[in-house]
Amino acid sequence: MGAGHGHRLHFHGHSPLHRAPAHLKLLALVGFMLVVVATPRDWYPAYAGFLGVLVVVIAVSRVPPLYLLKRMVIELPFVVFAVLVPFVSTGPRTEVLGVSVSEPGLVAAFALLAKGSLGVLASLTLAATTEPQAVLDGLRRLRMPDLLVQIMGFMIRYLDVVTGDLGRQLTAMRSRGCEPRSPRHWPALARSLGALFIRSYERGERVHLAML
Repeated sequence: MGAGHGHRLHFHGHSPLHRAPAHLKLLALVGFMLVVVATPRDWYPAYAGFLGVLVVVIAVSRVPPLYLLKRMVIELPFVVFAVLVPFVSTGPRTEVLGVSVSEPGLVAAFALLAKGSLGVLASLTLAATTEPQAVLDGLRRLRMPDLLVQIMGFMIRYLDVVTGDLGRQLTAMRSRGCEPRSPRHWPALARSLGALFIRSYERGERVHLAML
């Protein structure tokens, strides 16, 4: 279940991290993130230490760093928000590269960016070293309610279906001379995404009725 989507994030390997039980990796991820979130914003050496731990884990996993970095693009909206925080926050001002910014906002932006990046990188490392089905089995071993695990299983499976539909739509657009990345063709892309949303919603309704 969800094998296609799993292969988009999972990096096939035989490292000790790949062989480790999924439930232990999930516990390690949650514990790591609780420590990161609880760390005060101005403890800068601690964040360097957290990054060092992740670098060691990635080295042990033998997952190419570029493989993970390319997938960190999902963090882009949070990066944009963090960049804006120093400009919209109040409090004492300071200059950075000749631009006046808020000192508290600067610290808050660093904390948001550091904690978010560490969380995304740690999660991607887990996904790269653990098959989706193994993650679901690990959640069952941790006594997560079975209904929630089933919902997550459906989410993984149908996320792969939806991304497959999107890929076929983009291929069809390019075959007709429409480049989705061009601003001139964004209206066509918006219509395609709207159609994809409607099809996905209708598919969900059919699945719901079949389950009933």
